Amino acid sequence: MPEFLAEPFMQRALLAAIILGPLCGLLGVFVTARRMSFFSETIAHSALTGVALGFLAGFKEPTVPVLFVCCVLAVAMLWLKEHSSLLTDTIMAVLLSTSVAVGVVLLSLQRSRWADLDKYLFGDILSVSWNDVGIAAGIALTVGIVVFRYLNPLTLLATNEDLAHVSGVRVRPLNYAFVLLVTLTVALGVRLLGIVLVTSLVVIPAATARGFAHNLRQHLLFGILAGFVGASGGVALSYPLNLPTGPTITLTLATLFLVSLVFARARRRAAATSIRTQPGTVP
Repeated sequence: MPEFLAEPFMQRALLAAIILGPLCGLLGVFVTARRMSFFSETIAHSALTGVALGFLAGFKEPTVPVLFVCCVLAVAMLWLKEHSSLLTDTIMAVLLSTSVAVGVVLLSLQRSRWADLDKYLFGDILSVSWNDVGIAAGIALTVGIVVFRYLNPLTLLATNEDLAHVSGVRVRPLNYAFVLLVTLTVALGVRLLGIVLVTSLVVIPAATARGFAHNLRQHLLFGILAGFVGASGGVALSYPLNLPTGPTITLTLATLFLVSLVFARARRRAAATSIRTQPGTVP
């Protein structure tokens, strides 16, 4: 057994990574397909207000206030998109900057808790409790069931929202459900990578999978695999290298992404060479 697995905090951290890494990889495929990467960034930064409210209310661990604030902000984004003429990226930019400002103001009222802020900004997966692991497992199971239950409508929605509507998909409820699932996942991921880096766990596995996949099924499978390898590998590497775990996870994911770029480029070259060498092909 590897040395780091003898430590209970590493066992909890690795299990949390094994749960949340594949979950973020799965959702990330739909997030990137729908061009919602900035959405996950907005949700992640709104967690700062949740952390500040949690401190103000006396929570030892402000997980519940973070989840609440992130869900409220996600619903607000969808509501403004439906009831205003503003572009989606404008709405997200306004809410992101506003939520961060509110969080900083609330934190300024309780400067004694500023020392605790680092683990929410940059992640502190090594401090997760078994209760956190249980919550992550419950949400991962729920998200997985919902995604695979509505895989076809979600795929159609990611491809073309108007076509999904014409095909009989209940677009509005499905949009709200998907946004809330992503919100819950991102909010939990704040404990893993922190507000600054959590988006990497959603976006990079999906981007990595795109370099290996030929179809949606492969994209989903490779996204899950990349999330698993990146998250668990980052936790495992951080211990012997004595590096901060959150950034190590992100760098592991980035390394996988670079490998996928090289692989995709080599595959395109091989395909081009095959076409040129076919009989009857004009050079």
